[in-house]
Amino acid sequence: MASIWPVIVALLVIGVVVKRFVGEPLNARDLFGPPVVLLAIGVSNATWGVWTVVGCVVGLLFGALRGLTPRLFVKQGHLWQRYTLWTVLVWIISAAVNFGIGLVSGMPEHARPITLSIGVSLLGEALTLGLRALDTGRPFAPERSFGQAAGTAPDVPAKLVDAARTLVRRWARD
Repeated sequence: MASIWPVIVALLVIGVVVKRFVGEPLNARDLFGPPVVLLAIGVSNATWGVWTVVGCVVGLLFGALRGLTPRLFVKQGHLWQRYTLWTVLVWIISAAVNFGIGLVSGMPEHARPITLSIGVSLLGEALTLGLRALDTGRPFAPERSFGQAAGTAPDVPAKLVDAARTLVRRWARD
């Protein structure tokens, strides 16, 4: 079963990138879901050591940088995101740096925590993009049911988003 994980991860990442490049409503589940799934898989399969930690730190930093590059805009009354060419450039540089870390570390290819690296990178992106979105003061997109078209879900209570916005503003002031 371990040999199927790279295929699953590749499909997840390609799906996320394509959806975000085309443009999609920005909601918490779509923003934080992929990193959480990939982190869970990656942590359970990782061989921990100095190079794994270095790779995680680098991935988090590149992800945070990448989170500055998508275009945020309002459509249908809520936030949407769209990847830009800058986003793709940061993805490419991040992949090259992580490949270099893997080579320098001397870790065998099967021991490199690629799923963990991608998950940490997507988490960095989600955190930065989430803070940018909160800073706009515009509402996040409502959650939608599985298989439901983007932007067609009924409004859901935004108390969680409002609480997060309040916490971010308090944290920024302190």
